Amino acid sequence: MDIVLLDPPLVALDKDAPVPYAGEICAFKIHGLEAPFEAVVLNGTSGEGQLRARGPVDCELQKEYTFIIQAHDCGAGPGGTGGKKSHKAVVHIQVNDVNEFSPVFREAQYQAAVTEGKIYDNILQVEATDQDCSPQYSQICNYQITTSNTPFAIDRNGNIRNTEKLSFDKQQQYEVLVTAFDCGQKRSTESVAVHIDVKPVCKPGWQGWNKRVDYEPGTGSKQLFPKMHLETCGGPLSSVRTMVELQTSHIGKGCDRETYSEKSLQKLCGASSGSTDLLPAPSVSTNWTASLVTDSGRDSDLIFRFDGRQAAKIPDQMVPQNLTDQFTIATWMKHGPTPGLRAEKETLLCNSDKTEMNRHHYSLYVHNCRLVFLLRRDFTQVDTFRPAEFHWKLEQICDKEWHYYVINVEFPVVTLYVDGVTFDPYLVTDDWPIHPSQIDVQLTLGACWQGGEVTMPRFTQYFRGSLSGLTIRPGKIESQKVISCLQACKEGLDINSLESLGKGIKFHFNPAQSILVMEGEDLENMNAALRKVSYINSRQFPTPGIRHLHISTSVQCFGEDTCISIPDIDAVVMVLQPSEPRITIAGVDRLTRPVADLRGPAGLTLFQDLHIISTRTVANLTVQLGVQEEIIHNLDYCDILVLGEELRPEQEGLQLQRMTIETCPPSLLGVDSMSNYEQVIRQVHYHNWHPTQTPDRKFRLTCSELNGRYTSNEFTLEISVLHKSEAGEHVNHMVAPPQYMQVVHHPAMVHSLYPTHVPSAATVVIVICIAALVVVVVLGIYRIHLTHQQEGRSSDTTKEGELDWNDSALNITVNPMEVRD
Repeated sequence: MDIVLLDPPLVALDKDAPVPYAGEICAFKIHGLEAPFEAVVLNGTSGEGQLRARGPVDCELQKEYTFIIQAHDCGAGPGGTGGKKSHKAVVHIQVNDVNEFSPVFREAQYQAAVTEGKIYDNILQVEATDQDCSPQYSQICNYQITTSNTPFAIDRNGNIRNTEKLSFDKQQQYEVLVTAFDCGQKRSTESVAVHIDVKPVCKPGWQGWNKRVDYEPGTGSKQLFPKMHLETCGGPLSSVRTMVELQTSHIGKGCDRETYSEKSLQKLCGASSGSTDLLPAPSVSTNWTASLVTDSGRDSDLIFRFDGRQAAKIPDQMVPQNLTDQFTIATWMKHGPTPGLRAEKETLLCNSDKTEMNRHHYSLYVHNCRLVFLLRRDFTQVDTFRPAEFHWKLEQICDKEWHYYVINVEFPVVTLYVDGVTFDPYLVTDDWPIHPSQIDVQLTLGACWQGGEVTMPRFTQYFRGSLSGLTIRPGKIESQKVISCLQACKEGLDINSLESLGKGIKFHFNPAQSILVMEGEDLENMNAALRKVSYINSRQFPTPGIRHLHISTSVQCFGEDTCISIPDIDAVVMVLQPSEPRITIAGVDRLTRPVADLRGPAGLTLFQDLHIISTRTVANLTVQLGVQEEIIHNLDYCDILVLGEELRPEQEGLQLQRMTIETCPPSLLGVDSMSNYEQVIRQVHYHNWHPTQTPDRKFRLTCSELNGRYTSNEFTLEISVLHKSEAGEHVNHMVAPPQYMQVVHHPAMVHSLYPTHVPSAATVVIVICIAALVVVVVLGIYRIHLTHQQEGRSSDTTKEGELDWNDSALNITVNPMEVRD
């Protein structure tokens, strides 16, 4: 039993002492409501007593007790009869506390949020309690953070603060463990977790956009920012202006364009015929470009680079002799500023005296980032000033980017187109006409020829830059529609569902659709409009790689001097590698025919059963293998080669419809469908008027798409002549390897023989052939018509853009040594 310490001690005195019994204390009686105490007599004579607890006393249940106690003497005898009571004494008992309880936190965990970059005096307060009853043990005297290396501190009242500025980029959330101590230094049995979220400082700008957008070829339009929105941090705005720029200067010649040959592109765009390509691919017949430095891109773009040391002379037979008062010069050019204080003239094209004098008849050059076209004509009135030099000062000339330049001359007016946009000269200089003379002239590229007035004829005024597709067309100028088509990009920005744009949204594209500007007053409408911006590439086989995106935004506020600034953002569109087509030529690869078939008027049809198909490999997730899928696309040329001994024109030849090509097999050029190519090739006939004197023949056929980027298999056809005297036996004269291949290329043209199957675009198929000599002349122009075309000749009202196809004009280029009077 617990003894209660009383102050003063429990003592009762009786005045009858020392009389036995009457003067002795026999008992103490407690009067109270179930007080858990009892009093006992320790010494009856002295009256000492003791107060004890009858059971456990809990301070947490009751801190204090108050009751009355009385002493009783022993009375007159041992039985206690006649005993007397003392007066009533009040006892106050205070229960002392024991530190039996640990502090406990009021919450299971704590959560708070702070903004980065600020120092807080108080982020939040944690609180613990203790169930002990006394102030000493029930009060919390200290808190402590037990997590090490945290930028936080806590005071004795549980207030948590940060000791350094927090960074959202460094860490977005902290978890801190806190423990508590009561004033008896008893520690809480469990620490509490405090979660502190770091919020970024509200920064105005675009949010919800991805830095990379993958574009799958052939998928049409792809949204660039489907979840993007502009955060203004609550600032009221009066208007928003955003510019989205697609940067493609590193792709091809400034963007993704069709990479067909220059002649094929001109036909596709409906350009006038008769142009001369001054920068063709080097070959036997176009050897003047062989010495130039080429940079053939992976997409078959043919680019010539000039570093101030290269130049080329154009053969006389390739130079248009009479430009007339109307002609067009066109070229792709990439040019930067010329180093040095005084830049020299840089000549792209120059027509000057070959000998004796140093007169420039016409030239195109760059000087101090100005483009200058010089044209000095021969006139009968030699004493009359005429416009001679036309100057343009444009940023594009020296921005180190690709641009398409077209000079339309309608003398005396000269107009410049740059990327389809018209520019008038800022300066036109008059000069005297050139006096007529018998001096030959020289047309050059990359520099100007100085043939007179010097000790040694030489090139001068070299060009530094890159050129591609330089052409000259006498007698006609190009329309703006054709010019725009020739330089048109096949990729650009687009807007999905223009009709669903919010009210008040204004937008504008540049001609190339590489820049989009949007303006609006309502922020939500602007957000919705930007989400509709997309990238589109209409090429079936686009150039893979990165396209950069740059988005800049400016805002205006309501009547405030200062307004928020929106940072620019940069992203990329990744055009994925397209599935490469596999072009397959199939058909009967061996023909054995009697002599009569080869001598007959129709001859022998070589490729009657020819089929051209194209397939690509697509992924099949079900079987985890590639599956072949047939696709449809165009072709731009097919070559027929003779393996072995070349054709003997006096006894054999090829015929296409009614036209006989005796000097060599044809090549077919022009962008058209595979089916149209099939139909034209099936009309090629082989004639042999003396088959007994000719060995068996082998022909090889190959086709291409995108100027050789994708080529077909080599389909070989063998022809055996069945002679009457040796009907049961065939001797193959082609067992030995061929001594050479007779390759067929450029320059005469024929349009497709099947206009009823022609798409609406101005597509053509050109038949070309090269003679043994480089020097060629045009013998004549034969027109081929199908029967129904001949009947309908009188009623033909076809538009001018379709006349070339429907007339099916065919130019035959032959060896001049074979022309007979």
